[in-house]
Amino acid sequence: MEKNKTSFLKKPAVQTLLASLICILLGLLVGFVVLLLINPAGAWNAMKTIMLNFWTFNSTRGQLKNLGNTLVKTAPLLMCSLSVLFAYKVGLFNIGAAGQYVAGVGMSLFFAIGMKAPWWLCVIMATLAGALLGAISGFLKATRNVNEVISCIMLNWISLYLVNMLLAPYMDINMSETWSLKKNFPAAVLPTLGFDKLLNNHQYITLAVPLSVVIAVCIWVLLTKTKMGFELRATGLNKNAARYCGMRDRFNIVLTMAIAGGLAGMGASMYYLTDMIKWPMAVTAVPAMGFNGIAAAFLGGLHPIGAIFSSFFIQHITDGGSFMEKIYPAEIAGLISAVIIYMCAFVLFFKQQMNKDRRSGKKGGKAS
Repeated sequence: MEKNKTSFLKKPAVQTLLASLICILLGLLVGFVVLLLINPAGAWNAMKTIMLNFWTFNSTRGQLKNLGNTLVKTAPLLMCSLSVLFAYKVGLFNIGAAGQYVAGVGMSLFFAIGMKAPWWLCVIMATLAGALLGAISGFLKATRNVNEVISCIMLNWISLYLVNMLLAPYMDINMSETWSLKKNFPAAVLPTLGFDKLLNNHQYITLAVPLSVVIAVCIWVLLTKTKMGFELRATGLNKNAARYCGMRDRFNIVLTMAIAGGLAGMGASMYYLTDMIKWPMAVTAVPAMGFNGIAAAFLGGLHPIGAIFSSFFIQHITDGGSFMEKIYPAEIAGLISAVIIYMCAFVLFFKQQMNKDRRSGKKGGKAS
């Protein structure tokens, strides 16, 4: 029995799950302490609101509506997390997912409003825009050994202001944001394919939600079950060894960043082509979705399937934070996510501790 228990804890998936749960619990604990410091009287109810999110509503209609809102935002977050983890698996840190996401926003809305293109073409162009931005960082890394973190950060701001310039002619002055797609360009809105009826005809539930899950599975298959995935991971582990084995290390770096950028760009189209959100005028900050993808990727154990659940969890507590009483700032949910991100850095440490405990127990058993 003890042997079966030990072999169960040896499984990497089990260790990753336990380590992620520890990160979540520590993040929630820190958030609860902050709530106690602000106002002890309502701290427990506020924490329950963050955790329950849509379950705090009494009516079924309200629960389904807010569940739908969370799912709509989970799709682009999942795509950004896939962007980060895909690059990380190949030894690259794609902090430029935010800028690639912005590029996807710009191209999807430009083709939707400016070119009156159908939704599928808008998605393709958003994906290509993100891929191009990622490929630039990959090219600089492969040919000039420019650190991808530096180039990505610079491209984040370049893409933000270029998108502001690109979309400026298509702004509704009265609303201070881009024109509504459903009213003016319905062909550019992502189709629902009947998924909206599952959540009481939720108007923003579209193809994006199931498609993002399918893409996560495809990324897992690509990385673990294909020759291409093996070569990409081998390049990330040791590009010199990969080159010695005949692999195109430079090409693989550019390709990796292009795919990562394409995922983030597609994620943007999955959100903005629902018409749930519009691009505001004079944006001066990069959207947080790309950076939240880093948290989702690491909390999910850098596994595409794990990213599905971690993305939903992070979006769940983020939306739950917006329902707290006004005596607490909604940013508390962001604080919890931030602590979880920092704790994720200790995932490897937690795994080592679990292995250390098992080895210690094994030695003690022999001694007895």
